[in-house]
Amino acid sequence: MSADVDVFLSGLLFYDLVFTGLEDAPKLGTETWTSGMASGPGGIANFAVTLGRLGLRTSLAAAFGDDSYGRHCWDTLEAEGVDLSPSRRLAGWSTPVTVSLAYQGDRALVTHGAEPPGTPDELLGEPPTARASIVHLEAGPVQASGLVFADLGWDPSQEWSPDVLDQLAGCHAFMPNAYEAMSYTRTDTPEAALAKLGELVPLAVVTCGVEGVLAVDATTGESARVPGLSVDAIDPTGAGDVFGASLVAATLAGWPLADRLRFANLSAALSVQGIGGSMAAPGWTGIARWWQEVTDPDLRRDYAFLSDVIPQ
Repeated sequence: MSADVDVFLSGLLFYDLVFTGLEDAPKLGTETWTSGMASGPGGIANFAVTLGRLGLRTSLAAAFGDDSYGRHCWDTLEAEGVDLSPSRRLAGWSTPVTVSLAYQGDRALVTHGAEPPGTPDELLGEPPTARASIVHLEAGPVQASGLVFADLGWDPSQEWSPDVLDQLAGCHAFMPNAYEAMSYTRTDTPEAALAKLGELVPLAVVTCGVEGVLAVDATTGESARVPGLSVDAIDPTGAGDVFGASLVAATLAGWPLADRLRFANLSAALSVQGIGGSMAAPGWTGIARWWQEVTDPDLRRDYAFLSDVIPQ
């Protein structure tokens, strides 16, 4: 039986307001003007928009407040072609809002919001069958089909309880950044964290920012480490989500592990040259433009596979 969609997503959605061009953190008692600003859907929506722009049939289950922020996010995602039939608009509940301040090559987040009333299964509609699913671990258990890719967000308690990893049972992949991976596994290096995570899921991936990414895939017997791409970064907000969505797309396409990591790295690197996560997701248009313009012989060699996969 064929799947209803390529990818089903379930998780926390935020309205993102992003400021860029800051030289430093704002100081008390002063007013700071920025050179750039953008707003739009964030959180799990970063995955959804990226996947849609890569041509995958994408369905999202998320809670939207029945407020101006929620309506804006809903309309934007519908315009991107994302199926929202499993999602719900909740009267009397406010869409969580995140303000991202980008400076010194990183970003600081300030979020306001409350948990949606009820569990995901109680709130959200019947999920479609899918070739792959992406779930937020902190959102709680939800029905999912296909290859399940697990993601998580910042732990505000900073306790990084290893109990979270118990939720990986039945998941195909886990894609934390190096800090999260080391914190949850109580290890001191990304390599040691990857080894621990490789015991829990078939596909373990640890992203290391500008240092690149390392991964191991037990289903194919592959392991790989790919360096990061040097770009002029404006805003890293949502770059990890863009990476994760692109990795899912490449995995469904059946590419070798190293090419999957390079493709995801490239998508994330292109996204940080814009503002916001979903707003700056490059899709095939941005990837094709980069490939047409790149002249570095090493990059032409490493990314030669793009010639065969970029849609005409």
